[in-house]
Amino acid sequence: MKSFRVALLANLKVNAPRFEGMPADQWDDLDSERTVQALVEAIRAGGHECEFLEGDVTLLDTIRKYKPDIAFNICEGHFGDAREAQVPAMLEMLRIPYTGSRVLTLALTLDKPMTKRILSYHELPTPNFQSIERPDEPLHEDLTFPLFVKPSREGTGMGVSASSIVYNEAELREQVKLIIARYNQPALVECFIEGREVTVGVVGNLEGPVARRLPEDEEAHHIQAGLQFLPPMEVDLQPYVESDHVYSNRLKVDLADQLNYICPAPLSREMVEELNWLTAAVFRVTGALDVARVDFRLDASDNWKPYILEINPLPGLSPGISDLVIEAAAAGIDHTELVNKILNTALKRYGMID
Repeated sequence: MKSFRVALLANLKVNAPRFEGMPADQWDDLDSERTVQALVEAIRAGGHECEFLEGDVTLLDTIRKYKPDIAFNICEGHFGDAREAQVPAMLEMLRIPYTGSRVLTLALTLDKPMTKRILSYHELPTPNFQSIERPDEPLHEDLTFPLFVKPSREGTGMGVSASSIVYNEAELREQVKLIIARYNQPALVECFIEGREVTVGVVGNLEGPVARRLPEDEEAHHIQAGLQFLPPMEVDLQPYVESDHVYSNRLKVDLADQLNYICPAPLSREMVEELNWLTAAVFRVTGALDVARVDFRLDASDNWKPYILEINPLPGLSPGISDLVIEAAAAGIDHTELVNKILNTALKRYGMID
C-alpha cells in the first residue's frame, strides 16, 4: 500500500474563539483532543504520515508549509452560514485533495430547511416543515401540532431538548423566539413524528456518472451501487423519556458515554432495505462523497413509515461514542479500519490509488 502525507484537519473545542453572549452549547459540535489524536494515530497505523492542523485562519499558512498529499477533513468551522464549506473551499483554491463532500454539498446540508427543500423536490419523505425568521410569522396550513422546533444550521442536537416538541401556539412562539434569539438564525419548524429514531451510516461513492437527482428509469440496486451501508443504529431513549423524549443535545454531549446504543437496530429486513435505499437517494441528490450518515424517524402511527430528518456529510468519528463508529463496530470494522476506509475511498476517487 502506497504511503501518503496526510493533514488531519479539525476544529478543537479548546482552540475555539470565545465571545460575549455565546450560547453554552456554541462549540458542542467541535472535536476533543482525544478524538483528534485517535484519528492521527489511526491514519499513521494505516501506513501514512499524519499531522493535525487546526482548521482556522492559520490553515492557509500551515497547510502550505506541511504540503500534504491529501487532507482528512472533519472541520465544522466557527462562523458563517456555510462554515463547514470554508476549509474545503480553501483546499480547492490550493488544489489539495481532501476526504468527504465538496463545498456545495457541505453548504447545502448544514442548512436543514434547504436540504428538506431538495428532499421534497425529489419526493423523498421528510416531515412537513417551515423556516421561520420572525417569532410572529404565520404558520403554514399543512403544519399541525405537535411540532418540532430546532435551529436551521446547527449540529450535535444543538438547541434540541424536550421543549423542542411544542403542542400549541403559545409553546411554538416561545420556542421559536428562543431559537432565533439564541442562535441568530431562522428556526426550523416541522411536524413531529412520534416513533423511533434511527440512523444509517454509509461509506463509499456512487458508481458511474452521478447526477444530483434520482433517476426515474433505474432499479434500487443501481441507485445504491458503490456504497457500503453500515448496520442501522437506534438509541434507547426509554430511560430518559420523562426528561428528554428526543435524542437531545444533553444526551448527545453530556451523556454520550452512558447511553444504550442498539446496533443493529431491531428492524425487519424489508425496513433495512428501505432505509438503505433512502440513504442512497439522499446521498445522491445532495451530492455527498466518501462518507455520510442519514437520520430518520419511524412513524409509530403509520406502520413505522420512515421520514428523513437530515444528512450529515461530516459524521462524528470519536472512538466508542460517535454513531458512525458504533455502526462500523457492529459490522466488525474497528475505528482504525473505518478511518482508513474513508481515507482510501477518497484516494480512489482522486485516482491516487487503484
